[in-house]
Amino acid sequence: MNDTWPKPRGQALPSAKKITFSVILSEAKKLSLFVLLYLNRREILRFAQNDNVFSFFAAGFGRGIGSSRSKKTRACAAKCTLLLALLLIALITVAAPGVWAQQQQVSANPETALSDALSAACRQDSPAFANSLTADNAVAFRALSEAQRTAMMKRFVLLEEPGRVLLSTGSKGQKIVRCESPSYTTEMRIGETRVRENLAFVPIEIPITAEEPRSITFGLVRESGNWKLLSVGLMMLDVPGMAKQWEQADLAAGEDAAIADLRALATALDTYRRAYGELPATLGALGPAPPNGVSPEAASLVDADLATGSKDGYTIRYTIIPGPGGRPEDDSIKAETFSLASTPKEYGKLGRRSFFLDSSGVLRGADKHGSVATSSDPRIGPS
Repeated sequence: MNDTWPKPRGQALPSAKKITFSVILSEAKKLSLFVLLYLNRREILRFAQNDNVFSFFAAGFGRGIGSSRSKKTRACAAKCTLLLALLLIALITVAAPGVWAQQQQVSANPETALSDALSAACRQDSPAFANSLTADNAVAFRALSEAQRTAMMKRFVLLEEPGRVLLSTGSKGQKIVRCESPSYTTEMRIGETRVRENLAFVPIEIPITAEEPRSITFGLVRESGNWKLLSVGLMMLDVPGMAKQWEQADLAAGEDAAIADLRALATALDTYRRAYGELPATLGALGPAPPNGVSPEAASLVDADLATGSKDGYTIRYTIIPGPGGRPEDDSIKAETFSLASTPKEYGKLGRRSFFLDSSGVLRGADKHGSVATSSDPRIGPS
């Protein structure tokens, strides 16, 4: 089959450059495209006058009629090719603005943006929630630990567990976002939005059983054509700043846990000595007992982690301090004391300070940059 453009014998194919807009209008009228052509007259003419485009449609159409010897069919080829191109242009010209307008309408809706953010928080979907944040906040949010990201999303929907999202419309036409978790359900009713240029303020109401409903207003800012979370109530949503605060809070919590572990061990050591008349050789003797009962080797006074000397991001060192010399063996054993030193496993992650606790109950500690605390370090709090 001949794939070239069919043309009368001895006659060259006319150049697309000779096509004028009057020719286009004449043919477009026959397909009721006359009005559509005026949507972008310059671009349509430029398209029709492009030799490459013209040859492309010509070659494609020519495959269907290339074997025909009819002069009338060959004469129709140029006209049909032009009309096919016009039809394609018209469809693109009409459809594209509609699709773009629809996308802009969705992205320009603050209520939808807030609904998407609350839905992502309900599911505890970190990637989706990050898309609801401004660019700087999104970067900082993704850099948080998984536990911190989850904790932030929990605050938005007041739920501890991931939930199932149900979207509905209230009697007054307001959007309602329900978050159903296995243990509890929250309902967030989105109120009337106030828009001020690139800022939007969206109030929500959260009904509480046997209490007055809670109300809070979310602030959103338009960024690159999309609405992003900016504030919650009177608090700006500053994730980088919040990350620093959470880091400090995590460090404080880790150090508090380390202190509590030391005091729990000290209590267990005193209990062990009263029960068995001496201090255990290792912390392992304080651990869980087997089913057949407690013994000096397994006194069941602390959990398994504490018995290994490793818990809450800290490593614990246990030392027995002999009593004064010159005493009988039994008295010497009773005179023994102990010390406990707790050091962060990874300095700066779950704690910075190291701690030291002796059998008198005096707690000491300081930021030792990962080194072991001693009895010469500053005293912390009451004994």
